[in-house]
Amino acid sequence: MFLTISTTGSPERPATDLGFLLHKHPDNAQTFSTSHGTAHVLYPEATAERCTAALLLEVDPVGLVRRGKGKGRGGAPDSALAQYVNDRPYAASSLLAVALSTVFKSALRGTCKAMPERAAAPLPLRIEVPALPARGGAELVRKLFGPLGWDTVDAEPVVLDTAFPEWGDSRYVRLVLEGELRLADALNQLYVLLPVLDDAKHYWVAPDEVDKLLRAGDGWLAEHPEQKLITSRYLSRRWGLTRAAMERLELVRLAESDGLEVEDVDNAVDETTDTEEKPVPLAEQRREAILAALRAADATRVLDLGCGQGQLVQALLKDVRFTDIVGVDVSVRALTIAGRRLRLERLGERQAGRVKLIQGSLAYTDKRLTGYDAAVLSEVIEHLDLPRLPALEYAVFGSARPRTVLVTTPNVEYNVRWESLPAGHVRHGDHRFEWTREEFRTWAAGVGEQYGYGVEFVPVGPDDPEVGPPTQMAVFTQNTATPKEEQA
Repeated sequence: MFLTISTTGSPERPATDLGFLLHKHPDNAQTFSTSHGTAHVLYPEATAERCTAALLLEVDPVGLVRRGKGKGRGGAPDSALAQYVNDRPYAASSLLAVALSTVFKSALRGTCKAMPERAAAPLPLRIEVPALPARGGAELVRKLFGPLGWDTVDAEPVVLDTAFPEWGDSRYVRLVLEGELRLADALNQLYVLLPVLDDAKHYWVAPDEVDKLLRAGDGWLAEHPEQKLITSRYLSRRWGLTRAAMERLELVRLAESDGLEVEDVDNAVDETTDTEEKPVPLAEQRREAILAALRAADATRVLDLGCGQGQLVQALLKDVRFTDIVGVDVSVRALTIAGRRLRLERLGERQAGRVKLIQGSLAYTDKRLTGYDAAVLSEVIEHLDLPRLPALEYAVFGSARPRTVLVTTPNVEYNVRWESLPAGHVRHGDHRFEWTREEFRTWAAGVGEQYGYGVEFVPVGPDDPEVGPPTQMAVFTQNTATPKEEQA
């Protein structure tokens, strides 16, 4: 990936002042390590009349995938060819935006102790990005950059193959921006709009991305005619985050129109008074109950069997007592989402060594799952057809044999308390069954007796005196008795 930033000057105000503003000396070629590759900053030309700074980001897509699978990271379970053959090394994307924020951090903030007045003033700038993915074509590029003060927004489509012009244009453009803007404004626009045009981010989009967007969009995003599209794409169409960002942008717009600070507009809530507490979601209560049971069992090496999108793995990773965490799921897509949620590619070496995601079916024995203190089957068994349940029982209790096994499943008796759930319906369309408390206890007792585990039952959620809790949890503890299967 490659982009250049050029400016012109005079002997009195030399163009080489660009080096001060970027905090990178024109006489030096510098190299920086980023979370996704190696960034190089160099100056192809540096005279008083004209100065050009180039940012080159080297990305190894194979290395990204391998790094995700190695050293306990396990963050890229998808083995599709697209994981290895893609445009990451060549086309501007969120990876280049991350490199911009890493290499030109002070310039993005608009700070320069050596030349504060130059940092605050517009410069004649020319920015060129030779290969920019543009989902929406050249017209969208002009719609995004046009309202931002540039005199020229040239987005020239790149043909698929010059030898075969009949194939038409690719989704890439060669972007050239020219105009007089503050350097910080130009860099912040690129930081936001590069991933927006690519319509993809190569890392998990967390709530803190809203703050990054508002910080980089300060002074221009609130009034941009394509604000909604920019916000939605930048936040990877995560509607909850998009809504939160749009609400905050509206506050900014109102404050600016009235000449007030945002805090003066958003003053409807007195932070010093108590507000009504929201009920804790059942999923969160379930995770807390599981964590409490794991701590009580003194477990440090934990399997999350059927980990889904990684919510429990994320909670385990926050507690340092859990030193070896493995998430297992049959779904490649779920593991990919879990990897993004955990930001596996951005974890430090020590954190990365604590967690691993692997693909596997719980209906088969797997040697990789032996030797762990505890295993969790949270809201998993009800997704299996009943005839396949004995295979899971043997794979977990008979083969893997962790010291402790936690199983949670819906209590079907509680369904009458869900006003939105029609009578006779299960809670999720993929549930093959939902058990009463008696049915669950009977199953758990049979499994414990067959494989040599004692079992206790813990209610999760409000324990209704008539129908019991919404979720029921069985805590299996391995005992010294010989399993029936081995006696036979």
